[in-house]
Amino acid sequence: MAKTELLMAIAGLNRGILATPRDRKQVAALAASLETMNPTPNPLNALEKLAGDWRLIYTSSQALLALDRSPIVKLGQIYQCIRPQQQRIYNIAELYGLPFLEGIISVLARFEPLTQQRVQVYFERSIVGLRQWLNYYSPSQFIPQLHSRQPLIALDVPLNSNDQQGWLEITYLDEDLRIARGNEGSLFVLSRV
Repeated sequence: MAKTELLMAIAGLNRGILATPRDRKQVAALAASLETMNPTPNPLNALEKLAGDWRLIYTSSQALLALDRSPIVKLGQIYQCIRPQQQRIYNIAELYGLPFLEGIISVLARFEPLTQQRVQVYFERSIVGLRQWLNYYSPSQFIPQLHSRQPLIALDVPLNSNDQQGWLEITYLDEDLRIARGNEGSLFVLSRV
């Protein structure tokens, strides 16, 4: 019931882009209620549930939602792909705009467990490019390209992980839904792809 209520509350909010302050307050309360029923209290011990590709369905992160504020480019799907065996996280945001200018922004990171729910995230690399030049079709198809270390036709910037880091706490995890909170106070609700 609590899960359904949360999903219904975020359904029309376009990942949080259309959320009013009242909507954000309601979603935060519903997420907090669902977190008290977390069926996986130690998500870093449940790698089969945690691993995979997740699609962002709601966030309160204004920095992330700001990607949609450009008059030329609009924010498409956002994915977070977790590979726990390699301690890697891949964040991929799809961008849409003028024809042939569809792009992606990807940030690659490694993580270290701090507790059974929280990881320290070290951002290592940022890639910005056009989808057709990167031959991008989906996150699962794109991630092997990133590992191949072949040159990409994109802006490929190494990040200083000492300066670019934060933490992520997984507060709810089941077979198809994950709720997480970040070090800047942001709420993230994701569904399994």
